[in-house]
Amino acid sequence: MAHVNVFDTTLRDGEQSAGVNLNRLEKVEIAKQLERLGVDIMEAGFPASSQADFDAVKEIADTVRGCSVTGLARANKRDIDIAWEALKGGAEPRLHIFIATSPIHMTHKLKKSPDEVVEKAVEMVAYAKEKFPHVQFSAEDALRSDQEFLVHIIEKVIDAGASVINLPDTVGFTTPDEIGRLFRYVRENVPNIDQAILSTHNHDDLGMAVSNSLAAIENGAGQIEGTINGIGERAGNAALEEIAVALEIRKDRFEYETGLVLKEIKRTSDLVSRLTGMQVPGNKAVVGRNAFAHESGIHQDGMLKESTTYEIITPEMVGIDSNRMVLGKHSGRHAFKQKSEELGFFLNEERLKEAFDSFKALTGKKKEVTDDDLFAILTDTQTENQDQAKYELKAFQVQYGSINRPTATILLTRPDGEEVEKANTGEGSVEAIYNTLDDLIEADVHLQDYQLSSIGKGRDALAEVHVQLTVDGVKASGRGSAQDVLEASAHAFLNAVNRTLYRRTQEAYQKVQV
Repeated sequence: MAHVNVFDTTLRDGEQSAGVNLNRLEKVEIAKQLERLGVDIMEAGFPASSQADFDAVKEIADTVRGCSVTGLARANKRDIDIAWEALKGGAEPRLHIFIATSPIHMTHKLKKSPDEVVEKAVEMVAYAKEKFPHVQFSAEDALRSDQEFLVHIIEKVIDAGASVINLPDTVGFTTPDEIGRLFRYVRENVPNIDQAILSTHNHDDLGMAVSNSLAAIENGAGQIEGTINGIGERAGNAALEEIAVALEIRKDRFEYETGLVLKEIKRTSDLVSRLTGMQVPGNKAVVGRNAFAHESGIHQDGMLKESTTYEIITPEMVGIDSNRMVLGKHSGRHAFKQKSEELGFFLNEERLKEAFDSFKALTGKKKEVTDDDLFAILTDTQTENQDQAKYELKAFQVQYGSINRPTATILLTRPDGEEVEKANTGEGSVEAIYNTLDDLIEADVHLQDYQLSSIGKGRDALAEVHVQLTVDGVKASGRGSAQDVLEASAHAFLNAVNRTLYRRTQEAYQKVQV
């Protein structure tokens, strides 16, 4: 079977989802999991966009050795130079350079003629090739571009050194038959196309990203681009887990395979969902919580007699293990460490102790600690900036009743170590807590979004809260979990504030260094 490369852009295009704001530790944790998943190419970010993105891309390139790490760059020397500084320590440095090729983009955005666009693309690909062993060229908005012009610019950039040609459906406009015809046309009309791999990158605005990706593969694409859970700009990208499982289940139709380790899919999906705050819908294909649930009596009867009557994908295929080892209050540190590694977390001794202490505290409140509970504990431990000066919740109390106005009293430690206490009210308990925290925090904070969910099932399940704030005009996201909904709400609020504080501290330090 023909091998199709998997180009994951969760950390670049996926992070462009509205409200998503990953810090460096979170990006590195996702990168390590993507490496375990077996992606061929990992787009770690856009190094020239900010110092924070540069730092994250550089650390990922220096850390990940099992795949090629790439970064995005516009067609200019500054972007390319910055990307090289971030990526040069990688196992297989690669650059992803793009320029728009559709008439609407060239006219209104670039304000360049087609000849000027070709000249710029060729010049910058050649410049990038002097540094990078692999250069990928993307014709932005390719599906709305003139096909003869595409053939012309593709031939020229391949001659200049591009080894991968990406034809993205940037606005999610195309259909499977249209994208199939385009890939056939390019393959048949670009004379030097045998010197490059064709890649497909599809957005999901019309709900056809996965179908379009499969159609492109059938018509000559040797690389698929997408994200975990399909996250990304607007309606998102093609979901890589859906494409990989479709190729596996429908081998009779698709004579192609990827190198993805399918058993790592669920774990990767859960990690991305938790760190981005973008919950996976229950009916989401492959990884949704209802993907393997059967409510209908007819379906249940068929499943009991023969599982394949209604189940074409087994839970085990994507990493959902029904034979899980359950930990409780009598479980020791060795069993905890083993379980942590099974869940994909390899913590140093200091962080392992911290996570184990959190686990033991939880066993005093819950009879059984589930994999979902452990995943939350381990994720928070692994992605926390331990050396950061921050706001820390010391104690809180909420008075509430159906005939009383909710009042929250909070004791907080500020970043300078000072303990402060205040009380305030609100129309509800969460609002009372947030009004009080707003009084205690030395910044202008506004809540933009609040989401509450449970981790696992049952009345003793952990509550998880995701918030989006603006802190002195800067957007920030935060998450918090606890058995108490109000405590989880407070932790999420402070987490968002602390992330902003940390980012400012890093930026100030970098300015001093410069």
